Amino acid sequence: MKLVLGLGKTGFSIARFISVQNIDYKIADSRTNPPLLSKYTNEFLKSSPTLGAWTLDLLTGVDEIFISPGIAQNESIVIWAKKQNIPIVSDIELFSRFAKAPIIGITGSNGKSTVTQLLTQMIADAGIQVAMGGNIGTPALDCLNDKIEYYVLELSSYQLDYSHHLNLIAGVVLNITPDHLDRYQSFKHYTNSKLSLHQHCQHLVINLDEPLAPKKANAKHFGISIPEQADDFGTVTCHDTYYLLKGDDILMSINEAQLIGEHNTRNILAALALGDQIKLPITSMIQSIKNFKGLEHRLEWVAKKQNIDYYNDSKATNAISTITAIQALMHKHQNIVLILGGIAKQEDYTLLFKLINKSITNVVLIGQSIQQFEQEINTNTNHAKTMQEAVNIARSMINNGAILLSPGCASFDMFDNFEQRGQEFKEIVKIKY
Repeated sequence: MKLVLGLGKTGFSIARFISVQNIDYKIADSRTNPPLLSKYTNEFLKSSPTLGAWTLDLLTGVDEIFISPGIAQNESIVIWAKKQNIPIVSDIELFSRFAKAPIIGITGSNGKSTVTQLLTQMIADAGIQVAMGGNIGTPALDCLNDKIEYYVLELSSYQLDYSHHLNLIAGVVLNITPDHLDRYQSFKHYTNSKLSLHQHCQHLVINLDEPLAPKKANAKHFGISIPEQADDFGTVTCHDTYYLLKGDDILMSINEAQLIGEHNTRNILAALALGDQIKLPITSMIQSIKNFKGLEHRLEWVAKKQNIDYYNDSKATNAISTITAIQALMHKHQNIVLILGGIAKQEDYTLLFKLINKSITNVVLIGQSIQQFEQEINTNTNHAKTMQEAVNIARSMINNGAILLSPGCASFDMFDNFEQRGQEFKEIVKIKY
């Protein structure tokens, strides 16, 4: 008997998959009204989920647990299962058991969605059947298809925590910065979670600019510097412009890419290195880079109206993401109004506040973090209770330059998720201004 823990998108995907495989299971959720309850009961008429606080008898007769990534390792059901030596695995590991095509894994504190989608586009543009999933939106098990030639998976630290036996042809840990520290005992534990991806990869890609990623002699490397090896990827600067390199060969000017910012230069290099590991043609990958517009809610250019560029970076839910967005736009705009705030994470925002105090003249604060952030920001601040009010105030502060929504916080105090936050910002910009 298998036990599926969690009745959200991942748990539902697991239940549907193992039902098709005729695997006997039961499903449980600690919430009394999980988000997909009605959909589940309508589709699985003979299976009644167990809801409410975890109980020890859930483990009776269970030989393996398939777990949703939102369930932390310190929850009672996980602790009880470990004491009884019941294996606990992610949907990613379950997916790996059944996938017939090579799998590429991408993780990191920031940039993993961009790299995942760019690499997927590179593979598709090369005429290869590819599927993308995991943490990026589509559950991995929903991607399984015998026609697929490559799978590209975005992997969160939560998914890696419960993945012990994966078979990845290639993978990368893009970067590691403090995040999700409410979930981990320490930053070291979070770091170890990210780096665990390495043990599952046949071919590694290593970011030379990430000091926490151990260097590997047999890996392919990338970084913002001239490559030391002929097969590595990097850059050279000429007249204030980055040129992408493979070894000594110039591939393109970064100005030809639609993605902006040094962080996106690293994302592009990571995708190139991964694509090179699976022998994608360089010329095809370069054309994919030039055509790639980036992801929604990731430093997404929305519109230019009355000499003001509007950027939606709602995906920025931690300090380093907002720092990265500000630094990217500083090269294009002298005047930036920042919309900041939400539910602050348990991380150090000191570097963000220093950057704001030095480089941003006007900030609009939203959400639960208003009082906390205002104490640390010395520049001009205003408060807004709604996104509409935030955009109105930001617009009144500037005649030319950029308005940047990059909250640096979670969204759940005002919105269902970061997507809703970003979508509301875009609709206000497009309709009103």
